[in-house]
Amino acid sequence: MTSADYDPACLPDLLPLYYRRLFPFSQYYRWLNYGGVQKNYFQHREFSFTLKDDIYVRYQSFSTQGELEKEMQKMNPYKIDIGAVYSHRPNQHNTVKSGTFQALEKELVFDIDMTDYDDVRSCCSAADICHKCWTLMTIAIHILDRALREDFGFHHLLWVYSGRRGVHCWVCDEAARKLSVAARSAVAEYLSLVKGGDETVRKVVLSDPIHPFIGESLAVVKRYFPQYALHSQDVLGNKVSVDKVLALSEKNPEKRWSRLETHAFNKQKGNVKKGQYFEKEIMLQYCYPRLDVNVSKGVNHLLKSPFSVHPKTGRISVPIDLKQLDKFDPFDVPTISLICEELDRPRVGEEDEQVDSKEKGSDMDTMERRRIRDYKRTSLAKYVKILDQFLDGVAQSHKGELLKRSGELKTRMGSALVE
Repeated sequence: MTSADYDPACLPDLLPLYYRRLFPFSQYYRWLNYGGVQKNYFQHREFSFTLKDDIYVRYQSFSTQGELEKEMQKMNPYKIDIGAVYSHRPNQHNTVKSGTFQALEKELVFDIDMTDYDDVRSCCSAADICHKCWTLMTIAIHILDRALREDFGFHHLLWVYSGRRGVHCWVCDEAARKLSVAARSAVAEYLSLVKGGDETVRKVVLSDPIHPFIGESLAVVKRYFPQYALHSQDVLGNKVSVDKVLALSEKNPEKRWSRLETHAFNKQKGNVKKGQYFEKEIMLQYCYPRLDVNVSKGVNHLLKSPFSVHPKTGRISVPIDLKQLDKFDPFDVPTISLICEELDRPRVGEEDEQVDSKEKGSDMDTMERRRIRDYKRTSLAKYVKILDQFLDGVAQSHKGELLKRSGELKTRMGSALVE
């Protein structure tokens, strides 16, 4: 099998190798355990597996990393979804009194799918993507990442390529994980600007004055709009696309022209009236992030796991390095066939010696050491490193929280002794 080609028929043969030798279980557990700050956090987490022939298995949960590894290597899931942290162990949900099994916490998540942009891209449609329309995902990440960090104060955002046609965001701050359904809805609505179904022509309507968040978003869109919309999508290149753009301003053709004339005149005079934002509305309609709000609102909503394999493309769902966001190429993301093939290539002795020397003093068992050596020999290595770096940042928050709790405990003990 060549590294460039992925054959879905080979997936059943590749998955056992992937889960046995390449899946980063150690980092995966480290992420979802959140430093063990909260008791039973990992144990009460729901996992869902999609098996061969679309067999769907929900409410899986595991006591330890080893138990998760053993089950995944036994079931070899085609797809992994992550759900909420529940009040009880999900695999015991049928034994719990009715009404008491509740979803308590989950990361605040966002799902951006390229199919939602089909009305504003001419290069591709449905599940197909190309380098031209991938710019939309780049814009979406820039806009949402800034807003979530600066407008809401979140710090730990894990952006992940879905493996086919979109991106996911996992906001992992403790405050985000504890948000209520109402609060999640409020965040999602704040970030939603493109509204209306297929029958809605004008999906972005701005009011005066423009909100600072929209102003910040426009600044991002303006950087990409000329190349993306005017050149790559050629939105003014033919009658059909021009009519589509003009339809966003007015339904009546005469009114459309009149509005354009008035706007041009006011531009020349230097006194554009308040509320005359139709050119900004057009840019936003073509480029602003399109969220699946329902994914973000629900605490118990499942979302595809990082490092899950996409069965159609074979590509791994990998973390995105925001420092290299504009260079990220979904077609460079490794397929399961490629990384399994890379395992069979001759080792570079010097690299293996360095890895071995670092691991000699560790407490990891032989299998874990071998797995680390294995994935470091493949194209998966740089993506696991991105996750490692993200987890280091999250770990600093864990330490701060533990120190805070320790300080509060000492204060309470001191007060008790005084009394």
